Amino acid sequence: MPTSLSAETVDDLLRRAIGEVIQGGNENSAKRGETTEIVGAVLELENPRARVSRTEKRRRISGAIAELCWYLRGTNDGATIAYWMPKYEKEFESDGRIHGGYGPRLFGDGTDNQVHNVIDMLRQNPGTRRAVVQIFDRHDLASNPRYRDIPCTTTLQFLLREGCLNLIVNMRSNDVYVGLPFDIFAFTMLQELLARDLGVELGRYIHTVGSLHLYNENRKDTEEFLAEGWQSTDSPMPPMPEGSQWANVAALLKAEEHLRSGADIEKTAMPTDPYWEDLARVLAHRRAISDGNEAVASSVSAGFHHPVFADFA
Repeated sequence: MPTSLSAETVDDLLRRAIGEVIQGGNENSAKRGETTEIVGAVLELENPRARVSRTEKRRRISGAIAELCWYLRGTNDGATIAYWMPKYEKEFESDGRIHGGYGPRLFGDGTDNQVHNVIDMLRQNPGTRRAVVQIFDRHDLASNPRYRDIPCTTTLQFLLREGCLNLIVNMRSNDVYVGLPFDIFAFTMLQELLARDLGVELGRYIHTVGSLHLYNENRKDTEEFLAEGWQSTDSPMPPMPEGSQWANVAALLKAEEHLRSGADIEKTAMPTDPYWEDLARVLAHRRAISDGNEAVASSVSAGFHHPVFADFA
């Protein structure tokens, strides 16, 4: 039987999932290293807005926001994400692209824009079971060429029921410590984006995994994460503003590009909506700290609107 776990916050869900893998997993040798693995897991985040880790070990919200921006930009250009997350450099193909990048698969051109196709489908037929976005496809199985990066996510299924938009994500493979919190952040944000566009409430978030695993090299980090103890459950992200948010997404992406370009942080045109401005400010703070500019970092953090973001500055 699949392992089934649920929790109110992402930290509680991580603790339970990591514990399950350590206690009940089996050793498996994979391409990227030795792991402890459980086969078949269903994880539910009871409050999809409690998507941000409060721990010292996993509170990497700037990386999560940067990765979300990369997806929303609809690109698989490697340099765009490696600026914020250098680990991606090892996934570059010879043309500087990352084959498994989700952006083009989510937001392809024209009729290939799966996200907007799903929105249209749900508007026309709210009870549909066909609102599925495919990430992993048959070309990823090709033996030649062997790409460095293949999507771990297979599908995203959106189900509109009783006025709430539910999301079921299917993963072929998930690193319980490194990848899982980033995936939950990005996909629940996408879920809320679509819910706002459709004018419905945010529903359930269910995350199913074929191979849920922990790399042996991360054991010490996970032990330190677990040693921090249970975290607060009263600091979820605030609700997204009502109505379609794509104009605000565009403003966030413009700010992210400005920050990534190396231009003056204090001249960054921030989104006008406070919710989206806070997301951009997280990136601006990260950039200021990376530049060693404490004065600018302090100025940026003073402008946060919601305490859940200010806590990370």
